[in-house]
Amino acid sequence: MNTEKTTLMKGVSGVRGVVGETLTPELISRLGTAFGTYLNGGRVVIARDTRVSGIMLKYSVLGGLLSTGCEVIDLDIVPTPTCSLMVRELKAQGAIIITGSHNPVEWNALKFLKNGGLFINAEESKRLFDIFDRGNFKKVRWNGLRTVKEDSSGLAKHLKALLANIDVKLIRKQKFKVVIDSCNGAGSIVTPLLLKELGCKVFPLDCVPNGLFPHNPEPIYVNLRELCGKVKAVGADAGFAQDSDADRLAIVDADGSYIGEEYSVSLAADYLLKNTRNAAVVVNMSTSMAMDDIAKRHGARLIRTKVGEVHVAERMLKEKALIGGEGNGGVMWPKIHPVRDSLAGIALTLQNMADNKKSLKKLAGEIPRYFLVKEKIICTPENILPVMAGVKKIYAKDKVETVDGITITRNGVRMSIRPSNTEPILRIFVESKDLKISETIALDLKIVLAGLIKRSGN
Repeated sequence: MNTEKTTLMKGVSGVRGVVGETLTPELISRLGTAFGTYLNGGRVVIARDTRVSGIMLKYSVLGGLLSTGCEVIDLDIVPTPTCSLMVRELKAQGAIIITGSHNPVEWNALKFLKNGGLFINAEESKRLFDIFDRGNFKKVRWNGLRTVKEDSSGLAKHLKALLANIDVKLIRKQKFKVVIDSCNGAGSIVTPLLLKELGCKVFPLDCVPNGLFPHNPEPIYVNLRELCGKVKAVGADAGFAQDSDADRLAIVDADGSYIGEEYSVSLAADYLLKNTRNAAVVVNMSTSMAMDDIAKRHGARLIRTKVGEVHVAERMLKEKALIGGEGNGGVMWPKIHPVRDSLAGIALTLQNMADNKKSLKKLAGEIPRYFLVKEKIICTPENILPVMAGVKKIYAKDKVETVDGITITRNGVRMSIRPSNTEPILRIFVESKDLKISETIALDLKIVLAGLIKRSGN
């Protein structure tokens, strides 16, 4: 099997792969050179999560950036949303974030931001990768080399922006007890600080920024059983979980029940929309149908985009949206910045609880209940097109949308199949108002896809 096809992923989510296999220092240095060429020099911010491989990748990318005449500002270990904020603060032309995000510890990645702190889009990614493939790089002589500066102010500035946009005094009065699981990632320092600023009694769980993940960093139930138990054991009001770069958020209620990552953006949107009529909300095609009901409840316009944070961000800015996000725990609050931010999600959740004087269970119970089942199946890039063509043929008699992958609607059930931007897999989403129906259809879809993949590989 060609390893590069299965473990090196390139797209709007950056470039990611398995360290020591396809993600090598040589590749990373070349990507840094390509990005510096793409920006034609200028000021570039770099940051990373806590992964053990991050330091190696940082020094590899530094050489590439410096060779093109870039001035580099190193934030070191900070959450992805902090880096986005600092691009604007420092008036940088762009940024590279070294993070494997929700992927297991053996993975790492480079994510590319442009000025304004947004991720580069598909067209911009194509230009970057064209430079990378051609190798026609900008080069400067010894007297054109710039410096690397360190900047440790990012976390404080991120906290300041959040605290300026919520009712800190109101939240402090509640004296919430909160368990936070940062998976020993980039949120390990700043998130407990935020909670303490909000007057919470904090119970940190895996908040040592050493990159040794106690569990897979994806904030889904199977990885958060310890958090659920801890919340119940200490009598906390809430539990929060972040992935390794702290852009995604999952929530646990006071009973130790996993509310989930889908509710992160739903709760934030429901709260913010209560006091704003005719607002715009932007989510991707894989976000729960509960968002349609929430938007209708508050007279808001719901707009759906392709999966990929940049698609949501660009549309949010175009529509001047009040809130947006993704159903994977990505809360995007443009008032702070138009990127996924678990810290913003935490702040809005606590504000919601304090303002309404309601528990998380009560607030979650007011969100229309759907059962979203997520599955995935390995599918190499060369098999994607024939497999997706096969899906369209099988479900031709149903309502089929192709905004992103294939979305099929039948009898109140929504089924979505799309290629992942970050892994060599097809993602399967099935949503309905009945858990057993969602589970059964998801399994059926997985069997159908397995058959199509097998045939396409022959």
